[in-house]
Amino acid sequence: MDTTADVVVVGMGVGGEAVAGQLCDAGLDVIGIEGGLVGGECPYWGCIPSKMAIRAAHTLAETWRVHDLAGRSHAISDWTVVADRIRDEATTDWDDGAAVTRFTDKGGRFIRGWGRLVDSGTVEVNGDRYEARKGIVLGAGTSPVVPPIEGLASTPYWTNREALEAKELPDSLVVLGGGPIGLELAQAFGRFGVRVEIVEATDRLLPSEEPEAGELVAEILEREGGKVHLDTNVARVEYADGFSVDFEDGHKVTADKFLVSTGRKPDLKRLGVAAVDLDETAKAVAVDERMRAGERLWAVGDITGQGAFTHLAVYQARIAVRDILGQGGMSADYRALPRVTFTDPEIGAVGMTTRQAQRKGVPVATGFARIPSTPRGWIHKAGNEGFIKLVVDADGDLLIGATSAGPMGGEVLSMLTLAVHARVPIATLRQMIYAYPTFHRAVEEALADLK
Repeated sequence: MDTTADVVVVGMGVGGEAVAGQLCDAGLDVIGIEGGLVGGECPYWGCIPSKMAIRAAHTLAETWRVHDLAGRSHAISDWTVVADRIRDEATTDWDDGAAVTRFTDKGGRFIRGWGRLVDSGTVEVNGDRYEARKGIVLGAGTSPVVPPIEGLASTPYWTNREALEAKELPDSLVVLGGGPIGLELAQAFGRFGVRVEIVEATDRLLPSEEPEAGELVAEILEREGGKVHLDTNVARVEYADGFSVDFEDGHKVTADKFLVSTGRKPDLKRLGVAAVDLDETAKAVAVDERMRAGERLWAVGDITGQGAFTHLAVYQARIAVRDILGQGGMSADYRALPRVTFTDPEIGAVGMTTRQAQRKGVPVATGFARIPSTPRGWIHKAGNEGFIKLVVDADGDLLIGATSAGPMGGEVLSMLTLAVHARVPIATLRQMIYAYPTFHRAVEEALADLK
């Protein structure tokens, strides 16, 4: 293989794969390097397999609601249906052959291995060095954070990967971490009959979102039989045919499995960023508005520290590609970055939370409306819990953040995302016609509640 190329992409996750493919389409000679699976977390463990499990679990919940809405029903859950779908329909049993072929069919050259930066124009992988004439793109992603809890490292704990690869579910599960990944899997497994306990170190679930979001999800999880431990730290974990978990307050729980879901981080040391004068101990690779991390160096995706979102990685890839090709165009703007936690109810959010705005010194007004109070919530009845919360810049009279929680929270979020992105005045939102009867009507009620 020729050891030079126009661009070398290190890490072929969602962002890296998108950059590599688009540059190939533009006629550039591209080498793509990946030690794991091409496509990264999203198609093999994250976005797609997890949502298959969540969809199945939500379907079970709908059968429970038939009693309140339509008559009688009974469902017998079977996780093997989900496990088979994940293997056969989503991941081809964790084989990335199709993704590799998709890249090479575009003219790209693929190397299996873990790339390491040598200097601003050279990458080493498997003992060989490859030079980039135009530059290098880092798309190496992140891995689960495993906290330094006494005894944990020597146990067969789960991360999201082992959880979604499971062919059989345990009878009981402790989930460490009350963020989106932990809550999605906790609720899904709980609906398949697993006894679930969630341990969160802060005072609420979904600590990076509005407090009402965490309160709502906690209420639903406990109603469905789960247990939520807030302001709780784990002191020690032991394993002997099952997990024994000691809390710092002296409380103890036991479970068949222990799922660690306490965030993600990049391995910048393995990537060799010190060779290009970047801090290998940092939590992310700092980039500018054009995704530049240095001279002839770009970075996209989780590694940039903006969040582990597939849609964000694709967005950043478009920006990086245009910059590499000298085409100009849009610069990165994260004011209206949308995010959805796919629990039931869904928790959609965009922009700043109230706390984030206050920390930035922005004077805010908030508006709040419960979903059940709307006509659609009343019609929906079972499984209708939710709310709309608006965060408004009180000086500029502009929407700067919003949360849309409910049966279709992620879909209702779209109009709020547009309003934040386009800086739509609150006066304009008040003058809109909101379709009846929809969950969107709660936005109108939240506008009326602004104070």
